Amino acid sequence: VRYHIIRGALDTAGVNGRTQRRSKYGAKRPKK
Repeated sequence: VRYHIIRGALDTAGVNGRTQRRSKYGAKRPKK
């Protein structure tokens, strides 16, 4: 599950267009 941690950091930029997928990545909700 190492890739999961790395994904979280890179996800911060991609979470913008993946708000629905943030649940899968476990990324925090973007401030909007």
